[in-house]
Amino acid sequence: MGVEIEKKFLLANDGWRGLDAGRMYRQGYLNSEKGRTVRVRSAGERGYLTIKGPAVAGVRSEYEYEIPLADAVEILESLCLRPLIEKRRHRIAFKGFIWEVDEFFADNAGLVVAEIELPAPDTSFEKPFWIGQEVTGDPRYTNAALSRQPYCLWGGQ
Repeated sequence: MGVEIEKKFLLANDGWRGLDAGRMYRQGYLNSEKGRTVRVRSAGERGYLTIKGPAVAGVRSEYEYEIPLADAVEILESLCLRPLIEKRRHRIAFKGFIWEVDEFFADNAGLVVAEIELPAPDTSFEKPFWIGQEVTGDPRYTNAALSRQPYCLWGGQ
């Protein structure tokens, strides 16, 4: 079984900018019911199909498969729920880990979050100075939730 163990954070400042050029992602959901998601993503010149189970303390089952980019684009355009998630992902190495900083656009413009994937839930790690408040347990910050309730509708954030 595939497992994803990740922690998610808001950014404290712009100190991450310029550390990686980033790559554009477009993703949409075929299913985003509580407890499971089925996602299609285009990332640069690659396409992916991902199935995720419910998250408990930042740990959940995850199965990801590469699919032809043309198929991913067609599914995104014709089958996925709206709005699509559009973001630039920056991968930044720091103290033995890769931090993924997602800068959102379109309906989620203005939101920037960082994630770190860990080998075990109790793995210790050092945070870069640009990492702020942890939001791992806040379901609003999942990409599936952002496709249902985009950041532009949050009001006052």
